[in-house]
Amino acid sequence: MRTVRTFEASIANPQQVSDDLDQLGWAASKLWNVSRYYAQEQWDDTGEIPDDGELKAELKGHDRYTDLHSQSSQRVLEELAEAFTGWFAKRRNGDDRARPPGYRKRGDSHPRSTVSFKAAGFKHDAQFTRVRLSKGRNLKEHRSDFVLCDYELRPDVDLSEWDIQQVRAVHKYGEWRLHFVCRKSIDPDPPGDGVAGVDLGISNIAALSFGSESILFPGNALKEDEYYFGKQKAKCDESRSNERLRLDRKRTERRTHFLHTLSKQIVSECVERGVGTIVVGDLEGIRDDENGESRNWGSHGNLDLHGWAFDRFTSILDYKAETEGIDVLIESERDTSKTCSACGTTDGNQRVERGLYVCEECDTVANADVNGAENIRQKVTPSPSQDRSNGWLAQPSVQLFDRSEGRFVPREQVMDCKP
Repeated sequence: MRTVRTFEASIANPQQVSDDLDQLGWAASKLWNVSRYYAQEQWDDTGEIPDDGELKAELKGHDRYTDLHSQSSQRVLEELAEAFTGWFAKRRNGDDRARPPGYRKRGDSHPRSTVSFKAAGFKHDAQFTRVRLSKGRNLKEHRSDFVLCDYELRPDVDLSEWDIQQVRAVHKYGEWRLHFVCRKSIDPDPPGDGVAGVDLGISNIAALSFGSESILFPGNALKEDEYYFGKQKAKCDESRSNERLRLDRKRTERRTHFLHTLSKQIVSECVERGVGTIVVGDLEGIRDDENGESRNWGSHGNLDLHGWAFDRFTSILDYKAETEGIDVLIESERDTSKTCSACGTTDGNQRVERGLYVCEECDTVANADVNGAENIRQKVTPSPSQDRSNGWLAQPSVQLFDRSEGRFVPREQVMDCKP
């Protein structure tokens, strides 16, 4: 089985390469606009949009095409063709509000577009953590001119273990960053045939149930970041100020690290217990009520919900589990918060408090999120016995995010740490 990953890296020598990357980014925007103009002409004359093959054949001699490496230019034209295809699909599905791809301009200037470098357009040096990116003929001052970027990745990523398919120079938050699109073949054996259930939430970001024990992962650190950066951004005078962009970048980086660390910890706990399947509750529609309108969770709840990327976390968990041979299934959360995981009684009044679930039928007392996680697990593997001990439902272990170490550790260990 082949798995594909995209790793984002910061550029360690921005002063040396930013001007060159700016030239490439602007050239990509100009090429997009040239090809968009040509597509519009063909559309007006024939009623049809040219595909990427026709765009490449028509524009390969254009000066804007030769500003970039040939494969980079090809990728710009492919992206335009893909954008038109997506627009057609939306219109066919009845979306009258869908608009065709437009021109890339902001006032009188061109924004910096993403520049993609395929196999012939880059050379990677894993030993010195640098990558050489090719320029187009028009932007070269001499024959061997190129952009040499030093980069920094997360410490747990080793690109020498991967086959790099593509490198992308992406401009965001006021700076250039590199995306390495990598692939490798894996054939892992699953750790076992056990099943774990995951209930995602706001107060407790994840509750993990194994059927005989459970773990809670509170989201305190994530919520603290959202409140802190929200207040700091409110102090900025301009919406596009450098300070506001810096805060956005920092918040995104910390949230991404949190999600990667959480998913990695969940997979690690599952491997340790011989779990071969993780069942995650489907939170589609959590932001809407039964009428399809935005649900009001209160001022703090709305802010927490806005900062919690459910879909993104699930995709991260999926690919981390895949490398360990673990399957990730998405199951409906319908009634999982109302149903007793011990006897199956469904009653919406049994969740007496936000974090407590009490079953009047069998007297089970459980942490509400753990009860939901166990119900999600039982959608794939029913309870083996109804008379088992259920103390683990009421008293799950708790793991908190330790900022000083950047990982999840038992609550007692965090509380013993000095600030």
